[in-house]
Amino acid sequence: MGLLTQILGGLAGNVLGGREGQRRGGGMSPVLMALLPVVLSMLSQRGRQGGGAAGGLGGIGDLIGRLTQNGYGRQADSWISTGANEPLPPQAIDEVFGHDQLHHIAQQAGIGDDEARSGLSELLPDVVDHFTPGGSMPEGDQLSASVDDYLRRLT
Repeated sequence: MGLLTQILGGLAGNVLGGREGQRRGGGMSPVLMALLPVVLSMLSQRGRQGGGAAGGLGGIGDLIGRLTQNGYGRQADSWISTGANEPLPPQAIDEVFGHDQLHHIAQQAGIGDDEARSGLSELLPDVVDHFTPGGSMPEGDQLSASVDDYLRRLT
């Protein structure tokens, strides 16, 4: 089983999937499902600081750096550590990504800016947490290969 399969299985069975009984069809909301491929693409951009078409991020490290620079380092650290994930307020998304990148992410996901802002604040803690099992970053190109495989299956 690949890393991405484990992550998606964990997400579905964790906080996001915990709402399953509240929705017909179960699983993640349509907004989170629309954002997930965009977020995965952003976070797999290892070693491409400021690059990547998906929101201009250079991977998990770049995201964590931006969060820390904007005063959300404690929250980001909680996602990487093995403890409980601290929430990220929706307004943090504007500070971390800026209006233009947020709008670009929303367009890629086919949703509105407000939906993207709210969805990213909900999705990022869980996705980063699952990409950093045991409190460490994925090794080498393992994350990128898993994301590429998943994105190919979506298209």
